[in-house]
Amino acid sequence: MFTEKVMPRFSETDALGHINNTVLPVWFEAARAPIFKFFTPDLNPHDWKLIIAKIEVSFVGELFYSHEVSIKTLVEHIGSSSFVLRQEAWQQDKCCAIGKTVLVRYDFAAKAKQALSRVEKAALNEHFIAAS
Repeated sequence: MFTEKVMPRFSETDALGHINNTVLPVWFEAARAPIFKFFTPDLNPHDWKLIIAKIEVSFVGELFYSHEVSIKTLVEHIGSSSFVLRQEAWQQDKCCAIGKTVLVRYDFAAKAKQALSRVEKAALNEHFIAAS
């Protein structure tokens, strides 16, 4: 599991004082960088190997300005050419949002999905936690 820390900015709040719902996908994407490095170590977008097939965010609590947020990222499923990441946003010891992202190993030149390599699967498996 990877953990990234985020300090919410005032501009990320909504009129009710909560972190705006549009912010979580951005935080989750930033916290996926360690996973991206399994596929593109230098994060060069011209050598990118992943596409997103699905993103969902479930809000299970409130997130507020001025309190640090921990984004936990783990691998929930590994398929032949895709995998599922589970991400959780924690603030003040409470899970406030859960994200799931389906990523597909992709060959941009061929415009087709590509099988995950043995090395990529092994790297993902080091962060695998079975769905509860």
